[in-house]
Parts: sequence; structure tokens; C-alpha cells
Amino acid sequence: MKQAMIFAAGLGTRLKPLTDTMPKALVRVGGQPLLWHVIQKLKAAGYEFLVVNVHHFAEQIVDYLKANDNFGLDIRISDETDGLLETGGGIKKALPFFDSSEPILIHNVDILSNLDLSKTTDFGTSVKSVESVVVVSQRRTKRYLQFDDEMRLIGWKNIETGEVKGREGRPLAFSGIHIFHPSLAPLMEDWPDRFPIMDFYLKVCADHVIRGFEAPNLQLLDVGKLDTLEQANIFIETNMNNVNNIIHE
Repeated sequence: MKQAMIFAAGLGTRLKPLTDTMPKALVRVGGQPLLWHVIQKLKAAGYEFLVVNVHHFAEQIVDYLKANDNFGLDIRISDETDGLLETGGGIKKALPFFDSSEPILIHNVDILSNLDLSKTTDFGTSVKSVESVVVVSQRRTKRYLQFDDEMRLIGWKNIETGEVKGREGRPLAFSGIHIFHPSLAPLMEDWPDRFPIMDFYLKVCADHVIRGFEAPNLQLLDVGKLDTLEQANIFIETNMNNVNNIIHE
């Protein structure tokens, strides 16, 4: 069974004043909430079991899913109303919901893309060794993941400050989509309740393979600010009206 987690717990401060009265996950683009777009994309790719973490206006997300009968899927809620756990802590808290023998696709709720999620999952499960996968692309950003010649994660760099974690290599931008391999779960036991997943990946990548997947012809939009909403509407019109119209190369 394909299983996935949607990060929907964020405060959405960059989308104020919209997020003064609703969670970022329910901000509408293309006539539908961001959460709807991600769920439909996962459903079209064959995902049947989803976990959605919630914090800011959590009850609105819960009510929205109930009102839509969970879109015909098995959807569970990972409740972070007592405190945001960041991305790594969010995964750690949600792990008991998942089949511990299967990889978990993680998707930020504010990411729109033309990525073929089925193809990404196939890449993450077809490798012979035990690996996790991060989807990356060649696009401008302030912080880049660093990869060796075999596309193995080896470090991170902030090009504005010059800060480097690990080693430098081929710089690629993280997409907000990744596949968490269950073999890494025991390594989280000694981590605090709250931590970023990328800090975890950078800590363990020397001994455990975290591989980058550079999606061909990837078009991606991070709907993080008010000035990106109009871009998001255009993006939806050109890329995502038909959730089955996914690029295959």
C-alpha cells in the first residue's frame, strides 16, 4: 500500500492576513484549497493511506476532511496542537500511523508541481540498497543541498552567509518532496521531539544513503507568500487542472 504524509501544520505567517483566520492548507488557489490539490495529486498516483499533521486552526482541516469523506481515502490526523514539531519531529510523531516496512512519501502542502509522484516512488523503491530520496531541481534558492557524482547527499550550503554543513558538491534545490525510508526510523529515537528533517538527513547521510532525484522538466511553485497566489492560479491553469496530466519522460 502506498502511504504518504502531508505537512499541513505550519503557521503560514507569510500568507497573512489570510492565515489570521484559516490554516495555510485551506488557502485557495485555482478555486480549491492547497490541501485539495496535494490530496488529489497523491490519489491520482495511487496513494491510499495519508497522514496529515495539523496545528494552526487544526479543527478547520479536520472538519474539511470530514466534510469531504476523506476524499475516499484512509486519512489520519497527526495532532500537533500542543506545539509545532517542525518537519523532522512531525515525521517522528506520525511514524506509529505507518506501515514500518514501507517507504513514506512526504509532501509539503504549499508545493505545487507537475512531478510524477508515481515515478518518484518507483525510483525510491527500485534501488537495491536501503535509501531515502529527496526530490531536487536546478533552480535558484538561498540554500542548496550538495550531492556527489552518484547523487548522494553529502552536505548543505547557504550561499548568502557562506555557511556549509557537511561537504560541498553539486548544488541542487530541495523541492519539499521526499521519500522517508523506514530503516531510518530507529535513528530518530534519540532526537528531540522537535527538529528539522534536513538536519536529520545531513547528520545520517554519511552512513545511510540519502539520494537526490532530479526530476526531468520539473515545474514547481512554493505557495508561501501573498505575491505567489496569482502565480499559483496561473500555475494551476497550465499544469494541474487535470491531475492525471502528469509529465512522463
